[in-house]
Amino acid sequence: MAFVEPLQNKYSLVKGAARRARQLQCGAPSLGVSTSSKACRVAQDEIRVGKVTYSVSSAPQPSATSPDE
Repeated sequence: MAFVEPLQNKYSLVKGAARRARQLQCGAPSLGVSTSSKACRVAQDEIRVGKVTYSVSSAPQPSATSPDE
């Protein structure tokens, strides 16, 4: 079973799903129908069908100062 993820990587999926799961646990309404009652699975289902989107920010740039200064 091959499923093409439109996401950058699995880590970004986990971070996005975790953030959405916390929202669901705090009382946010579900945006779709899920077969599970667990917030983590509901969040993954919402991301998979495109009801929830998120962006991954780029890595922070190193500072211009040197630790020797």
